[in-house]
Amino acid sequence: MQHSAKFIPVGKLFLVATPIGNLKDITLRALETLKQVDFVLAEDTRKTGQLLKHYEIEAKFIPFHQHNEHNILEAIITRLKEGQQLALVSDAGMPGISDPGFLLVRACIQHKIELECLAGANAFLPALLLSGFPTDRFCFEGFLPHKKGRQSRLRALEHEERSMIFYESPHRLKKLLVELKETFGQDRAISVSREISKLFEESIRGDIASLIEHFSKTEPKGEFVVVVKGSEA
Repeated sequence: MQHSAKFIPVGKLFLVATPIGNLKDITLRALETLKQVDFVLAEDTRKTGQLLKHYEIEAKFIPFHQHNEHNILEAIITRLKEGQQLALVSDAGMPGISDPGFLLVRACIQHKIELECLAGANAFLPALLLSGFPTDRFCFEGFLPHKKGRQSRLRALEHEERSMIFYESPHRLKKLLVELKETFGQDRAISVSREISKLFEESIRGDIASLIEHFSKTEPKGEFVVVVKGSEA
């Protein structure tokens, strides 16, 4: 009498990029994956729910954000070990890039759980391309710390030769521009892009001094990506 081999469930985590503005920026592969998985881990279930409703996708959600990711990490790993297929999304763009995801990906690797990352929309690459600065080498800094460590992070970049990319919120943009002036000087070339892929998308280029003047007259609105040209010294 032959005994069948014991069935070992195989779970998988999909990292799925979602649109940063225009809903048409989602890929067909992403839509197919979101339809098929058992649960969608979402930073904001309401926001992701609106996206999926637009594409007539019914999904079961598990909230997964910076305030609970440590607490539910073990439970998520258990689901994956039991054979569930899960998709991780953020509010916009690629999960894990200035958004929750790193801890879960690391845990999956430690537990030998299969991962698959679906290419898709993000904000920093369009902003870099639109800046006109060199793209062969660049460094992504994301959001600087709000308080502790902010100045030291900037000082470490003082002589950086690569193009530098920062994320910033509208109410901190003017503060960041002043700090960049103090670090790199008022004449350093800079490009500020906002609302990428949305209705009011724009990129403003010049030196740091001119951008400070612009945003002292025009109140910053939207989500910003700031690209600073690298040092030529």
